[in-house]
Formats: sequence, C-alpha cells, structure tokens
Amino acid sequence: MDRKKSQPFLIMAIACSAAGVVLGGTASWAESTLCIQDAAPSAECLTKPPLIKTLEGMSVGLVAGLGAAIGATVQARQN
Repeated sequence: MDRKKSQPFLIMAIACSAAGVVLGGTASWAESTLCIQDAAPSAECLTKPPLIKTLEGMSVGLVAGLGAAIGATVQARQN
C-alpha cells in the first residue's frame, strides 16, 4: 500500500480515535460522579478511584474509535 492510499485511513483513524477517547472519558467521568452521589453507592463505586474509571472509559473509547475507523474505511473502499 503506497502512502497516498493509506493517508485517508490514518486521518480517519486519528479522528475516530480522538472522538472515542473524548466520549468514553466523558461518559465514564459522568457515571463515576453520579455513582458517588447515589443514595446507596456500590462497593465498586467506593473502592475504585474516579480517575481509574475515566482512564478505562478513555481506553475503551480509543478501541471503539479505531474499530469505527476500520469499518468506515472498509465500507468506503467497497463502494
């Protein structure tokens, strides 16, 4: 694969991964905030730091973004 053909995939991968990291981190942070404010928080909520939950959400978002980029690239090449 030459450079010209791989460039759209790299742009798509970076854009989708960045969006996934932002959305995953934001969703996990909001969930951990709501969990702490709950009337009866769970044991996981009390023992796991919110920063760790946010980093886990960001990593899941990164993987999901890469998957979306691969899927979008394959779809575009088939059409």
